[in-house]
Formats: sequence, C-alpha cells, structure tokens
Amino acid sequence: MRYIFSLENAEDYDTYHTISEQFKEKLSAYQSVLQTKYKLVDLPKAIVWTTPELATSVFSEVPIPAFTSKNIIYMTPDLSAWKALFIEQLEGQDHPEIKAFYEQISINQVLAIAGHELTHHSDLFLDEFEDDREDGIWFEEGMCDYLSRKHLLEEREFEELTYIEYKLIRIFNDKYGNHSLEAFGSSSYGGSLTSIMYDYWRSGFTVKYLVEKKFQNDEMKVFEEYHKWYREGRKVTLLKYFGVEELFE
Repeated sequence: MRYIFSLENAEDYDTYHTISEQFKEKLSAYQSVLQTKYKLVDLPKAIVWTTPELATSVFSEVPIPAFTSKNIIYMTPDLSAWKALFIEQLEGQDHPEIKAFYEQISINQVLAIAGHELTHHSDLFLDEFEDDREDGIWFEEGMCDYLSRKHLLEEREFEELTYIEYKLIRIFNDKYGNHSLEAFGSSSYGGSLTSIMYDYWRSGFTVKYLVEKKFQNDEMKVFEEYHKWYREGRKVTLLKYFGVEELFE
C-alpha cells in the first residue's frame, strides 16, 4: 500500500510527512492483524494524505476529511483539524466536558480513523463497500470503528471515547434520532456534520454493545451471526436479527 501526498505547499508536506512516518509502523502492524484475523486480502491501492480543505472540497464534498473512494483512502492526518471538527459537532451548544475531551485528544484518535478506513477492505463484510444498499450499513461502519479502536487505542482511550459519544447520542437524539439506524447513509450525507456523525456514534455504540455484552467479547461470533443473517436471505433487518432495535429508546 502506497502513501501519497496531495498538498499545496512544502510546509504542509514537511508536517504531513512527519505524521505519516509516525503512523506507518502502527498502521502496518494493524494491517497484519486484519490480514491474520479479519480476512483482509486486497489492500487499498494507497492512502492519500491531504489537507482537510482538499479532502472536503476537491476529492469529496462530504464534510469529513476521511473516506475511501475507488480503492483509495483519502484522509487528513492533521490533529488540530480533527479537534476542530469534533468540537464543531456540538453545534455551538455549551458542553464543557465534551469540548475539553476533544481539545486534548491524542494523535492515536486520528490513527484509529485511518484504521477505520483500512478495515472497510476486510472480506468479512459481505457487500462491496461502495455498493448501494438499504440495510446493514451500520454494522460495517460500527465494526470498522470497533476493530480499529480496539487495536489502535489504549483501553482507557476507547472507553472514554465511547462515553463521550454516548453523551452526544443523548444530546442530539431529539434532533437527529427520528430514523432507524438501518437508514444509515440513505440521506445523512446531504445533512449537517452532526447529523452525519450521529449515525456513526450510534453504529459504533451498537457494535460495541453486541461484541462486549451479547457475544462475550468475541467479535468473530458477531461476524458468524452476521454471515448467517446474510445466508438466510436477510429476512429481517440486521438490527432486528441481533435484537438491538430498541437500544437507544
């Protein structure tokens, strides 16, 4: 997998190259975990490290500077940009605890986002990532969050992040929680940053609950049930199949 830089000045290159080098060893180790345990067969062609402006206005119009397109990961590794984006999720509301958390996050949080994008390429997911589909998207997004965070964050970091995102789910439930998680992706990418992230928070929390509470910390058993649901013809929604339709009610 190649690391490519798409930048507009030498100063950005110096900064991003340094961060890329910091990421390389840990991402390589996580790649090996995915290949050994989670059926990562075909790697993405490259990770394109770029600025948040280029990621969200040239390579994409989605307001999140990390995504996969045509087997290439595009992402900004800029920690300050991610801190600003996460605080923007609050939509100007006064939540000092959440703001303080995001102001002090480490580069590990950004590394886990890169890991999330890499995890999408696992063959354990039964649909092609960029295919149009109407169900189960939440599972892939949530599992990508879960696996990357499990392997790239310290346990304390993972639990603190889960706590903060659960608080955000509750804060924005009345505003953005009027649709099933099965509708993930159907219209969210035309919405605000927070409306998009709301479904990511719910997906990540749901998968973490499945793995740790319903399947005794065995994510492979979760995958086995997911495959069984698929083989049986997706007769019910995946949320209903797993019995988590009312997790946030």
